[in-house]
Amino acid sequence: MNKKMKRLSLIMAALLMTSLLSACGGGSSKEAAVAASGQGSLKKIVIAEPLHLTGYLPLYVAQREGYFEKRGLDVEVIQAAGGAHVTAVVSGDAWGVIGGTESNALANKNNSDPIISVVNVVNRANVYLMAKSGTAPVSHSPEDLKAFLQDKKLNAGRHGGTPNLLTRYLLIELGLDPEKDVQLLEPADGSTVVTMVQQGAADIANGAEPQISDGMAKKVWDEPFYKFHDLGDFAYSVVSVKKSTIEKDPETVQKFTDAMIEALEAVQSDKELATKNLKAEFPTLSDEALQASMDRAYEDNLWSPDGMISEEALKNDMDVMIKTGIFKGDYTYDELVDMQFVKQSKPE
Repeated sequence: MNKKMKRLSLIMAALLMTSLLSACGGGSSKEAAVAASGQGSLKKIVIAEPLHLTGYLPLYVAQREGYFEKRGLDVEVIQAAGGAHVTAVVSGDAWGVIGGTESNALANKNNSDPIISVVNVVNRANVYLMAKSGTAPVSHSPEDLKAFLQDKKLNAGRHGGTPNLLTRYLLIELGLDPEKDVQLLEPADGSTVVTMVQQGAADIANGAEPQISDGMAKKVWDEPFYKFHDLGDFAYSVVSVKKSTIEKDPETVQKFTDAMIEALEAVQSDKELATKNLKAEFPTLSDEALQASMDRAYEDNLWSPDGMISEEALKNDMDVMIKTGIFKGDYTYDELVDMQFVKQSKPE
């Protein structure tokens, strides 16, 4: 075969290969993300969440809009109720956890590989108190709140969880003894909050969206009579990983953080995109409940605008722990928080 024929054969082979690849459909979105990231495959990581909540919307947006994939990450979110979201990271079953810094502080006791928070998501105490429909305190004054809560059956959620601690914190601030002056119900499964009030097992419950709108739609309760977001900056839901992960694989932590910051910015600037993703995550919510959830989130400045965890946000969180007596000892900001990845984050 002469040189001209050999060259023609090579060209035809190349064209045939291109045709075959195109016939396979052009590749999936994951394959496109892999190609864009310059990696051979997506790196699979698991994030544990305690409950499926509206507050975690930026995490879901980063998943659904491909912010993780274009950085070479395949992120799976799993539910781990009853405090197992933190232990899932300790045991190695999850790469990271979304939850409060106070839960990390408890888990870090006598832990040689502590859990450290790397990016903020929910920067307000995302807990509300709802009373059985038709009942409510006379006013929001401390005196009327105290009188209303006295002797009530109150679904406070899992003992040691942030909603439970915030409820106890309020009772103590009002001069009530959580163990004597009310009947605290502490189910491990936070998804039962609507049912317990509906069936008369509880007079009052704490919760967040979409539970609030679900209960209102079912006429179980009216608008929340108390909301803890008034405590200001509060490290309520942050993403945390092991210290060893930061030391051994900072590249993945940076990529994850970059994707989360992109999602936080998207949720703040594009309400249509945020609502679309919320509907996809909670398909059973009515349009009215969906809109109420979004309105509440934006009105209460629920999401962090930039992923930063301030010293004030950590202090407000830990003060609740200390006031309720569940955390004893000392802590420092640097032991629980590492903002290097947020500070180094660059938009794509």
